[in-house]
Amino acid sequence: MIWKEKYKVGVSVIDQQHEELFRRVSTFVKTLRSEQKWEQKVEKVNDTLTFMKDYVVTHFQDEEAYQDEIGYPGREEHRKIHNDMVAYVVSVSEQYEKEGCKEELMQQFAGKLLTWLINHVAAADQKIAEYAKRQEELK
Repeated sequence: MIWKEKYKVGVSVIDQQHEELFRRVSTFVKTLRSEQKWEQKVEKVNDTLTFMKDYVVTHFQDEEAYQDEIGYPGREEHRKIHNDMVAYVVSVSEQYEKEGCKEELMQQFAGKLLTWLINHVAAADQKIAEYAKRQEELK
């Protein structure tokens, strides 16, 4: 799995959600890259799409509530990044439902999810952790 301890932001609910997202996306990517026939991968693809549509919304709400709680100054910009990702997940889901189980679409989706997750959690979410730490030190 690609989860690293250094990705933790120090808020257990958010860290647990991040870890779960990394676990699910890692499994999804492994499934897509496996030697199995596409038909054998479809169930995992469906599970992942359903999970992502629900879980990212819940996770983003929790993360945004925490940002509000600590008065994080970059929260509007961060919320926009979240909203864009939700829109992307929904868009891929709709395309998948309309066009059927296209492997190419899912390969692109998996690549983007993985890249986004690493970049977002390792960079943008770390800024929240750094801000929270500074606020604690000021108390």
